[in-house]
Amino acid sequence: MATMGALCSGVDSQNITLSSAVKIFQGRFGRVALLDMNAPLVGHAHHHCHILIKAGGADSAFRVRGERAPLTDDMAVLINAWEHHAYEHEGPQGEQTLILALYIEPGWLAEIQRSLALSAHPRFFPQSGVRLNAATRKITEEFVLELWWADEVSPGRLEDLLFNLIIAVIESYSGWRDLSALLKLKPPVAMDPRVRQAIALMKQDVTHDFDVDHLAASTGLSRAHFFTLFQRFTQVTPLVYANVLRFEAAVQRLTQSSEPVGDVAHGLGFSAPGHFSRFFRAHLGITPSDYRRVVNLFEPPARAAADTSADLI
Repeated sequence: MATMGALCSGVDSQNITLSSAVKIFQGRFGRVALLDMNAPLVGHAHHHCHILIKAGGADSAFRVRGERAPLTDDMAVLINAWEHHAYEHEGPQGEQTLILALYIEPGWLAEIQRSLALSAHPRFFPQSGVRLNAATRKITEEFVLELWWADEVSPGRLEDLLFNLIIAVIESYSGWRDLSALLKLKPPVAMDPRVRQAIALMKQDVTHDFDVDHLAASTGLSRAHFFTLFQRFTQVTPLVYANVLRFEAAVQRLTQSSEPVGDVAHGLGFSAPGHFSRFFRAHLGITPSDYRRVVNLFEPPARAAADTSADLI
């Protein structure tokens, strides 16, 4: 993508030494972020299904379920809902990787195409990498240019562009048009009530430091049994799940209020704003202040909060 490479070079010429956000759009579709990365991220997960496409700069990679998934001009990375992953910046020192990161709400996809409700399924993407053809690369380039240059993008246009890009990426890959194949996908096993109880307790208060011993005792399980059971039903460890809840709460507070970042940090239980900033950067690559500065909201905050809360159950 020559044009995308030129854009990334333009960012480099400004002597940016830290990962940064170019644009972020947040709405009922989830989040769309154009991120200029030069450092790795900690292992984490999302309740969204996640598509990552290189838009410029150096080749890089993600680690998904312990396996390397390359991020190149020809290869995108696909991550299922609640699938553990980490960004591994592999470019030469000082080189950035411009990443188009799509965090997609399965409920929004289902509104457009019912069969895409299965995008919430833990095996919706059968593999973590997909090769991009020339047509999909062109659609990606047009999408990124729209985000890069437009002062305003209407919600309708953004959603149309986003849906077309998603379909272009997964068209021949996920089997979402093949009804017989979709019916063979077993629905996720009903969650153990003790795990549901633990999640309810975690959601009641995301402001305290995670205490696995307290959660295990609250559900009547030993620490080891609780840990095993929780990971079996959620695909992630209790700590990763707790961090997802805390991170999403941080995103909502940053976008729904104008309170100072320091107050947001305190409200989420961080002892100092610097600790909050490091936590946020470790999960997204940018600071809370950067997120608030570049985010564009596409729906009333109250509805966004309700949708996110429901999807995290």
